Amino acid sequence: MISKMRSLGLGWGVSLMSMAAWAEESKYNLPTPQSVVASEIFNLHVLIMWVCVAIFVVVFGVMFYSIWKHRKSVGHKAAHFHENTQIEIIWTVIPFAILIAMAIPASKTILNMRDASNPDMTVKVVAYQWKWEYEYPAEGIKFLSNLSTPRDQIEGTAPKGEHYLLEVDNPLVVPVGKKVRLLLTANDVIHAWSVQAFGIKQDAIPGFIKDAWFKADKPGTYRGQCSELCGKDHGFMPIVVEVKTQEDYDKWMAEQKAKSAAVTMDPNKTYSADELKAHGAKVYAANCAACHQADGKGLPPAFPALAGSKIATGDKAAHINIVMNGKPNTAMAAFGKQLNDVDVAAVITYERNSFGNATGDMVQPADIKALRK
Repeated sequence: MISKMRSLGLGWGVSLMSMAAWAEESKYNLPTPQSVVASEIFNLHVLIMWVCVAIFVVVFGVMFYSIWKHRKSVGHKAAHFHENTQIEIIWTVIPFAILIAMAIPASKTILNMRDASNPDMTVKVVAYQWKWEYEYPAEGIKFLSNLSTPRDQIEGTAPKGEHYLLEVDNPLVVPVGKKVRLLLTANDVIHAWSVQAFGIKQDAIPGFIKDAWFKADKPGTYRGQCSELCGKDHGFMPIVVEVKTQEDYDKWMAEQKAKSAAVTMDPNKTYSADELKAHGAKVYAANCAACHQADGKGLPPAFPALAGSKIATGDKAAHINIVMNGKPNTAMAAFGKQLNDVDVAAVITYERNSFGNATGDMVQPADIKALRK
């Protein structure tokens, strides 16, 4: 009998361990924590879940036991009684003590989540419909991060990739083991920068600067998404963070500085048409091609074509205005807030002289600068 009980107990133990492993593999739990804060949130979640399970078992166990042992069929009669002061004190004090016991670790975790002081580095994050701009103020580096999932996957004409709608052209890159402070704001509507593996979710609100922080435990690629309903393409605004070793991060930063120096153009210079078109092609690929497509044919009606369009072949001033100020109630953002004078001038020149458009028009950085005054 004893051996059978031991075998039964061992069997249950193996089954429970198998279920736990299966649950982990099936991702039925929170994502594996990859930062101190995420670990605290995970542990708090597990602690409170088991407290709730214990309360459920005790309360419903007593209730079902009472119903079963005092049922009418075994001769029990309903008792008539009024309030019991002692019992009322007990069932008030016990829940209060439980809440206080849960509030202490929860408060510690919240305070730690909000403590962005003494960072090792700072990154400014600006949210746009529907992309992220990352700026490293100390390094003088700034770039946009756009969804890079191919359009044919989105339209269902090609098999979806492993990281469907969770891949970008330019990820945020940070070194492992460093406290990274994020300064977040938005250009248009409320967005939210959220990466669950780091235990971080912070709203980006126009006109306000909010801060948050994380410190990644190990190198890797971590993914998240905008977690506010920020418009029709809300689902196309992923976040990708690449955590590198300090050595690899230093190499990446050196490459970014070299790349930035190579494309820096003088906003006070007058450029030739070929120079503007060459630079405009790069600006278009980074900012416009996702909607209007690389060939300028767009995806009507949501994203109109630029090839042969009235905007790109018509009045130049109207073209400049829509690029700089956007178009209300459409996906066309105000790129005058995102791009510098050279970029705006170059991309407009490119659009008016590409995709079969041959207006011969040029826009100089000085023209854009004058409109900003």
